[in-house]
Amino acid sequence: MTDSTVAGFAHDRFAAARTVFEHNLTSGADVGASFCATLEGETVVDLWGGFADAAKSRPWAKDTIVNVYSTTKTMLALCALILADRGELDFDAPVARYWPAFAANGKAGVKVSHLMGHSSGLSGWKEPISNEDLYDWEKVTSLLAAQAPFWSPGTASGYHAITQGYLVGELVRRVTGLSLGTFFRQEIAEPLGADFHIGLPASEDGRVAELIPTPPPPPSGEAVVWSPTELQINIATNPGVQLPLHGTRAWRGAEIPAAGGTGNARSVAEIHVILANGGVAKGKRFLSEAGCRKALELQSEGTDLILGMPARFGLGFALPGGWLPAPSPNSLFWGGYGGSLAIIDLDARTSFAYVMNRLAGPMWDARGLGLVTAMWQALGLV
Repeated sequence: MTDSTVAGFAHDRFAAARTVFEHNLTSGADVGASFCATLEGETVVDLWGGFADAAKSRPWAKDTIVNVYSTTKTMLALCALILADRGELDFDAPVARYWPAFAANGKAGVKVSHLMGHSSGLSGWKEPISNEDLYDWEKVTSLLAAQAPFWSPGTASGYHAITQGYLVGELVRRVTGLSLGTFFRQEIAEPLGADFHIGLPASEDGRVAELIPTPPPPPSGEAVVWSPTELQINIATNPGVQLPLHGTRAWRGAEIPAAGGTGNARSVAEIHVILANGGVAKGKRFLSEAGCRKALELQSEGTDLILGMPARFGLGFALPGGWLPAPSPNSLFWGGYGGSLAIIDLDARTSFAYVMNRLAGPMWDARGLGLVTAMWQALGLV
């Protein structure tokens, strides 16, 4: 099968985004992907195309979904923001108020905001764990509650690549009595009719796109030397989560709120209408305007101890600066391994999302950023 026709729509004003999307596919930068944009609560771009598998035998359909890795964290953050807006979760409170065992090993003063801003010192596990342990919620959360921080909490960010999902997710469970995936489904996904899942039912496996590994870079003739820190080694090897794991039923079905979410660009962008549109999406109010803007409160700024690059974190999202100079300072963003991306501009009332199956490196890249730039230009923001 060779046809990779782009389907969906883009309002005339945003035709340039469709051109970029088509180029990503025809150039081979993408194998299969989707892109969605909303403005003032309305979906103005919804595109999909290419193929859902490396063999190019299965077209990427309107309802194709894929593991978006850390873009899942934006859903985790939204759950916490909703609870905070209801007065059920206090970002300034110690975590131990909700989770008494968490106070162990010098963590009595760690705040909920430290978890949200990746500055709690719990970027990984000190005890060795296996991939299978990621499916054992009680084990991995208990280990985190018992261990000492890797650094003094609140002094710096160190990206909590996997642990943030368990840490914030456990607070959601203790506050609501529901697992993070269940709370997300009942309070956000189902009311919006959004096709995003944190814990994918087996009945939906047939719609999931195959993740395609990053191709090795061409030989340059020069040796690349990277000297990781102990923290970076810990997060990369304990456990060493490998790509084949992510295509298994166990991974898809588990609730791994920092990296295991499955959805498409439409679901990501339309869920984030909540934040982009003052708390209201599809005629339903989920948050107050103040509750949305709470996410903009700066929690940490400086070189991230895990990422090794400048980062500015608010409550659950990154803020403009560092490697993403968004046109509005009142923007929220994060993305996932391989390239998926979500950006929300609270001033322009826009949300953008890009997801794909061809992985292109650890962070987002020119494919998603090119689409977002085309939108910004059409909106007169750059």
